Amino acid sequence: MFDKNYLLPQDALGLILDSLSGYPLPAEQLRIEDCYDRISTSDILSAEDLPAFTRSTVDGFAVNSADTFGAKESSPAYVSVRHEILMGVVPDFKINRGEAAKIPTGGMLPDGADAALMLEYAQNVSDDMIEVLRPVAPGENLIQYGEDIRKGELVIAKGHRLRPQDIGALAGIGITTIEVFKKPSISIISTGDEIVPADSPLQLGQVRDINSFTLAGLISKEGGTPLKKGIFKDKYETIKNAIQASMTDSDMILITGGTSAGTKDMTADIINNISQSHGGGGVLFHGVSLKPGKPMIGGTIGNKPVLGLPGHPAAVVVCFDLFIRPIMDKLSGLVAR
Repeated sequence: MFDKNYLLPQDALGLILDSLSGYPLPAEQLRIEDCYDRISTSDILSAEDLPAFTRSTVDGFAVNSADTFGAKESSPAYVSVRHEILMGVVPDFKINRGEAAKIPTGGMLPDGADAALMLEYAQNVSDDMIEVLRPVAPGENLIQYGEDIRKGELVIAKGHRLRPQDIGALAGIGITTIEVFKKPSISIISTGDEIVPADSPLQLGQVRDINSFTLAGLISKEGGTPLKKGIFKDKYETIKNAIQASMTDSDMILITGGTSAGTKDMTADIINNISQSHGGGGVLFHGVSLKPGKPMIGGTIGNKPVLGLPGHPAAVVVCFDLFIRPIMDKLSGLVAR
């Protein structure tokens, strides 16, 4: 249920996205093997056809399909085997009518042939003749020249998250380095007098840190670099110093805890205070019509997004899906999911 006294989540997100300028992040040139799940900075067109030749998808015989028409086990067709095609070798001969050539899977189709007959549908009559036990159609069992990618065709669009098959396609057309957007570095600042490290024994009233682990995993999964800054007590100067230090190495700052109403609610004040000495910004909203996640804070310091997240682990996940992921998309240059 929405609370009319608070912004709708989409409106709150819009305030932050509209306030950010100069993104995506800068580009960097990387080898393609380092670009899995990275975001492309530009359209990439193929400079060649793939495959560069018509090849067989089966072990068998390169034939002229017309020589096989009407063939069946009870009335086979007969063709002479004149040649053998070797892998990686360009055939220096032509297949004439009534002739065939042995061909392996991936072998280059010779001139004069327009299909490949599977080995299972051929039977040796002699060393240089086979029976054809079933017909093949023109183009059957072949990958045609340029069938996968044509020269000048768009291979990768700008803002695309690169998948393993995309990297394989780039390798196939000889592209080994590309430009991708820098991965966003995101600081995680955990606050709360009651929060202790995950490996600490608990005393009454304490809880172990959960949110930094959850956020780090979510950030990594979405293509960012999490920077876990530690657990900080609910003291104004302590939290302020942690945020200021994070400004030097972060593209976004997340603060968990300290966002609900109360005497220790300092996050909004700190964001406003620091923004005055970092090029402007400040709190854009404090509270959204969302449950869990209602006391969330959103703002900027300079041109960097800063979000104050509730301490409840479920609220952190909800806020990540609704706010942090879309902001990461803008920072990293992702066009569409």
